[in-house]
Amino acid sequence: MSTKRGQVWGVTWLAYASYYFGRKSFSAAKRAIEADGLLDLRQLGYVDSGYLAAYSLGQFVNGVLGDRVGARRLVGFGLMASATLCLAFGLSSTALMLMVLFTLNGVAQASGWPGVTRAMTEWTTPENRGRVMGFWSTCYQAGPLIAGPVAGLLIHSGGWRAAFQLPMAFMIGVALLVLWLVEPGPTPVGETPRTSDDELAERRRAQRAVLKNRVLWSYGASYFFIKFMRYALQLWLPYYLQKQLAYPVDRANYVASAFEAGGLLGVVVIGTLSDRPKLGRVPLSAAALLGLGLALFACAKLVGGNVALNIALLASIGALLFAPDSILCGAAAQDAGGRSAASMATGFVNGVGSLGAFAVGLAVPRLVELYGWNVLFPCLVGMALLAALCLLPALRADTDARVAT
Repeated sequence: MSTKRGQVWGVTWLAYASYYFGRKSFSAAKRAIEADGLLDLRQLGYVDSGYLAAYSLGQFVNGVLGDRVGARRLVGFGLMASATLCLAFGLSSTALMLMVLFTLNGVAQASGWPGVTRAMTEWTTPENRGRVMGFWSTCYQAGPLIAGPVAGLLIHSGGWRAAFQLPMAFMIGVALLVLWLVEPGPTPVGETPRTSDDELAERRRAQRAVLKNRVLWSYGASYFFIKFMRYALQLWLPYYLQKQLAYPVDRANYVASAFEAGGLLGVVVIGTLSDRPKLGRVPLSAAALLGLGLALFACAKLVGGNVALNIALLASIGALLFAPDSILCGAAAQDAGGRSAASMATGFVNGVGSLGAFAVGLAVPRLVELYGWNVLFPCLVGMALLAALCLLPALRADTDARVAT
């Protein structure tokens, strides 16, 4: 049993990290695509928005689908689809085709999070979920941490199309590994095995409960602002560092990866702490968001030409942003959805949050056109405070639950 558990943990970690080879290439290649005359600044934002709109809708659809078909098929075939669409993107030369293909890629990419968190719910318990998910959630910092610099090197040596063509074979290989090795989790101790009809009835009941759960709506509202901040930085940091600070493409992607590197530490620390009953997942998330506001304010004042200082600032922002990100859309949502509706619960929170990510593609280019790049970090400070404020209903529910026990 322990071998199978470790196998699923490892393969799903690798699978979700691999999804980033299908999304980071575009943020790394924006400046080169613009230089080729294929897309201007606003059109680059439109590609992001199309992708993120499809990704947001796909979270809701795949959340329901994941509870029905299981993690193995959802993730395996979704990863293959994303690889195929990215390969086609790298072969295209018209603005319309670039927009259409990357929008469709958003649907394929949306299979990832509901699928892998479904598998992890089946192979963890409420008692160890925070710690396990804290370490496991490093997949979505390690993924862009590796994919971004790799894309930058490929663009530097072979042009922007290479960043979409070469990594796709790796994605397909990982997809085949998922289809081979990921299995459904065991029946929890003390729970009577259920018939397929019983499982269907329980799944439908649990999924209806998800939509009525005020705590999940609180997570989703907070995640709206969290994901706006995360995607604003992930999608535009390489461009910002090249355009505003005149970094070459390889250095820009290297420095931008400090954001995800800091996130690695943040998710492990908060995940481990959140299993402690006296601390809890929601209070820790709210505290991290308040700290994030301070870190973003410091970055607004201090960011400049000093590479070491920029790396330190971006790493601190990554740690404080990815920490509540991983908890609210991971262990906390899994707890709320339970075994029968874990995929839908994580897909629901991620779907609501992805509406914030969708807004990034429209808002960031417009803000820059009107006010310049200096407005970006002050706006993100406000987002951090709003994200913390949205957790008040969940904090009250958490307090009530502690009093009751």
